[in-house]
This record gives sequence, C-alpha cells and structure tokens, in this order.
Amino acid sequence: MKNFAKSTGLTAGLLCLFSGSVAAEEVGQVDVDWLGNDIIIEAISDPKVEGVTCHVAYFERGLIDRLQKGNWFEDPSNSSISCRQTGPIVIGDIDKSDDGESVFSERRSIILKSLNVKRIFDEANQTLIYLAHAREIQNGSAKMAISTVPLYQP
Repeated sequence: MKNFAKSTGLTAGLLCLFSGSVAAEEVGQVDVDWLGNDIIIEAISDPKVEGVTCHVAYFERGLIDRLQKGNWFEDPSNSSISCRQTGPIVIGDIDKSDDGESVFSERRSIILKSLNVKRIFDEANQTLIYLAHAREIQNGSAKMAISTVPLYQP
C-alpha cells in the first residue's frame, strides 16, 4: 500500500507541475507505528519569493490502517508548516490581497481533499504569512497550521 500512497503523491506532484504550481521535495519520513503509518516532511520553495523555504509535515496512512478504517483513498487533513528565510529575500509579483495566493497544493485523496499552502502578505507588519490547510468539497476541516517570515531589515 505504501507504493499506492507514493504513486498518488507522485501523481499529485505531476499534476502540480503541469498546473504551474511548485512541486515539493520529500526531505524526511518518520515511521510512527508498526501499521505502516508515516509522517512525511516536504520542502517547498516559494516560487514568487526567492529566499523562503517552507517545510510541511503531514500524516500518510499505511495499508493496515487503510484496511481497518475502510477508507482506501484518503489521508487525514492534519498538517504542520514552518517557513524560514533560507537566502536573500527577493519578492516577485505576489498577490497582496487579503485572500493571498496559493503557493502549493497536493492531493490527500483521489478526488475530494487536498493540502494547500497559501501566502498572505501583511504589509503593515512587513511579514509573509504561510497557512497550511485542507481544502475539501464539503465538510471543510478546521485543522490548519501557520508560519510567518518577517521582512524586517534594520
């Protein structure tokens, strides 16, 4: 089942590439139990803000867990995000509206659910805000994580 989960991740990654979004690079995998459940950590570079890298962690269910739960095609909505300056920051043509813009999206089920990372620019405080959240067709999840990158320079 690991291969199935990996192939759906690969498919999601390929869809992201073809849709113009940025792709994530897996940088870590932590086994959390004997059922094959893992925490996956991916690095995502902001395509419009040079010098910022986000690390997103999410849960990936294994075969035994999928059999027990009876839900073959979906992973939980939980995620965590941390973004940091990893070089000189150069801001490109970003959306400065209150709604921000999507930086990354990856499917968490075959059709209905995705993990999204949005960037919002807090101009008054000179801060980039990155929000990781699940997007679903219905029954939206309140599970989210937030990280900020200050642009303050003395």
